Amino acid sequence: MLHLFRFQGFTPYIALLFLNAFVDLGHKIIIQNTVFKIYDGREQVILTAVVNALILVPFILLMSPAGFCSDKYPKNRVMLMTSVVAVILTLFITLFYYLGWFWPAYIMTLMLAIQSAIYSPAKYGYIRELVGDSHLARANGIVQATTTVAILAGILAFSVLFEAFLAGDIYTSRRELLQRIAPIGWCLVLFSLVEVGMALKMPQRQPVNTQMHFDWRQYTRGGYLRFNLQVVVERRIILYSVIGLAIFWAISQVMLAAFPAYAKEIMAITNTVIIQGMLACAGIGIVVGSVIAGLLSRRKIDQRLVAVGAFGITGCLLILPQLHSLIGLSVNFIIWGMMGGFIIIPLNTLIQHHAREGQLGRVISASNLVQNCAMLTFLVMTVLFALAGLKSLWLIHILQGVALSAALLSLVYCSRRIQSW
Repeated sequence: MLHLFRFQGFTPYIALLFLNAFVDLGHKIIIQNTVFKIYDGREQVILTAVVNALILVPFILLMSPAGFCSDKYPKNRVMLMTSVVAVILTLFITLFYYLGWFWPAYIMTLMLAIQSAIYSPAKYGYIRELVGDSHLARANGIVQATTTVAILAGILAFSVLFEAFLAGDIYTSRRELLQRIAPIGWCLVLFSLVEVGMALKMPQRQPVNTQMHFDWRQYTRGGYLRFNLQVVVERRIILYSVIGLAIFWAISQVMLAAFPAYAKEIMAITNTVIIQGMLACAGIGIVVGSVIAGLLSRRKIDQRLVAVGAFGITGCLLILPQLHSLIGLSVNFIIWGMMGGFIIIPLNTLIQHHAREGQLGRVISASNLVQNCAMLTFLVMTVLFALAGLKSLWLIHILQGVALSAALLSLVYCSRRIQSW
């Protein structure tokens, strides 16, 4: 894989991917940790769920316009412009930290998500332009690994910085807390500036397509949406795979919203490094599980892995309330991630394998849309349950029921139709 870095522009491209994910996650972690420190119980669950929802909404609403920009304009130019926007946004974020304005800083997660939603199709579409078809699979592997490492690094780095700036200080409000950690904002600005530098180094491969025009009337009427979803609905195996992925990621989103409140209420954990570190263990598990699933599925697509993963996720959820040690919880999240890898790899492979020639892009777009909508729906339900007075432990019990139902359905489906290709 190292020979891919000999391609012109590949090294700055990988650096750009890392920095983009690192910066986006950094602000989210700071906001989530602020919520964790200031709020308890119902309010904490709601605000954490909402901040995750704000990140998903632009990817749902801007799917078609973002894809159009990626196809019409050179992808390196789209990435450069969105990187410049990231610098402007991080400057405003830093200002809001220093002023102690919590709600404007909170809303900036939405603005960063809009920037990322426009950036995303160009970012992934640029891979083929850089390395060609023959190296596409290996390049995707490096991209996935880079993104995962950036997420894990962002969780750890910004949580450590957050706790370091608060160490020994007494704060009584959101305003005081944000002003204490405000210098972290300059890290976001600095990394965004380096991201712009990396974008400037990427070569232009794609000419401007002057023939393309975006039909806003069709977009507002849902024409593009129906067009993309049609290719998923018409093939049952693709539809089931998309639903399976959507359920896994939706459960994961609720866990991200509910677990910090659970750890604070039940285990009296108040250190954000510990909370985010345990959640990061799931990311490590996904990497390990994906590698194992890839090795087991080298010559065939074994759908039984999906059932194993689904029952594994259910088991992790059932065991979680019984665990009261940091090591036990961390191991549980690693196993959760591994089981997630057993679900993600086979289902994504099935989608790619069964997509008709010339429709893969539409299938992937529709799959991402369904997954984002499922995650958003589950987060909305989390907010509603929290408003109804449901404790975080009850949210975990509800997830146990959802996971068990999905596991049983996957077992029934696999018992009827176990296929290998």
